[in-house]
Amino acid sequence: MTGPAPLRARLDEAMDERGAWPERAPWLREAVAALPRDLFAPDRLLRWDGRAYVPVDRQSDPDGWARELYGEQDAAAVTQVTDGLASSSLSAQGVVVDMLDSLLLEPGHRVWDIGTGQGWNAALAAWRAGPGRVVSTEIDGVLASFARERLAAAGLRVDVVVADGTVTVPDGPVDRLIATYAVERVPWSWVGAVRPGGRLVVPWGRLGHVALTVADDGRSASGWVQGLARFMGDRAAGPAPVGGHAGYAAVRGAAAPEVKRVVDRDPAPLAADWNLRFALRVAVPDAVVVTGTDEDGVLAWVHDGHRSWAALSAGGDGTATMYQGGPRRIGDELLHAWAQWEELGRPGPYEYGMTVRPDGQFVWLNDPVHGPRWHAGGTAAADAPPR
Repeated sequence: MTGPAPLRARLDEAMDERGAWPERAPWLREAVAALPRDLFAPDRLLRWDGRAYVPVDRQSDPDGWARELYGEQDAAAVTQVTDGLASSSLSAQGVVVDMLDSLLLEPGHRVWDIGTGQGWNAALAAWRAGPGRVVSTEIDGVLASFARERLAAAGLRVDVVVADGTVTVPDGPVDRLIATYAVERVPWSWVGAVRPGGRLVVPWGRLGHVALTVADDGRSASGWVQGLARFMGDRAAGPAPVGGHAGYAAVRGAAAPEVKRVVDRDPAPLAADWNLRFALRVAVPDAVVVTGTDEDGVLAWVHDGHRSWAALSAGGDGTATMYQGGPRRIGDELLHAWAQWEELGRPGPYEYGMTVRPDGQFVWLNDPVHGPRWHAGGTAAADAPPR
């Protein structure tokens, strides 16, 4: 293989076979062909080898470098690691296309791109919106400088600003806003920056993204979950809870269980059912769920990143033994949310939506007015529908 072109063509075909090129936005395939991902990739990428991130250099390993960019349509290419953790990436091509499709972007729209990174997302938006129609905000000055260089080399007029996009907004309203990092709560300043009738596409909770339309009176924004993907979090919000079993172990420490009981649940769906995982993320948003296996089946470890934890150990007979500790009973919260999801008919992620208001935000099921709802960052139990 010589250069990334063969893998780029293969990825294009794979997306075509999967139907991942959106029919309502044919411009996206044209834009990706005109502005391929490799034009915005640094010469050193980073690959996880199971223990740590190792460099993959374009000069010494051109084929490996190209595989990091174009090996899979759903895989991000890590471009920066801070304190051993990935802190910036070129998002997966399939995810970038899906989010820009959700943005409903048209020529002439003024766009605020939040989280410039290497500049590829801003470049694709500028290809569609037009010269000088995109302003992009990046908190990291080194990344912003790199993106400016790559955007200029591609002949694109994009204003890249070094700032915390969570609190700093552009002058004047924009028609479209797209963020490339996940937030637990959509800042009201983002909604306020978009004109009534405009649209925001925002990753929420590191698990999926929502597309919100600003109401005619500008006092709310509401819309549906559009896709599932994992996103890096807001740097300004501090580090996320430690992942994997290590995060659970750090929260539990050497504490003995305060509660132990047998529950009529097989933990297996926690490992395999992403409809359930999404519903639990909605209902118990701070619960981190990690799974493993032993001779009896799936094990699940749950924690809140602070002091509360639970563990579910499969009994091999459709039951599990649950252990809990800490100031809250997070295992009980999880089981309550699980039962509630079943009572609601086991809905999938695309049946959920979100509404953001100045005083907070909530996730709803099927109907923003009459459906069950959960405060984002709130409780495991659904609120009663408003009357």
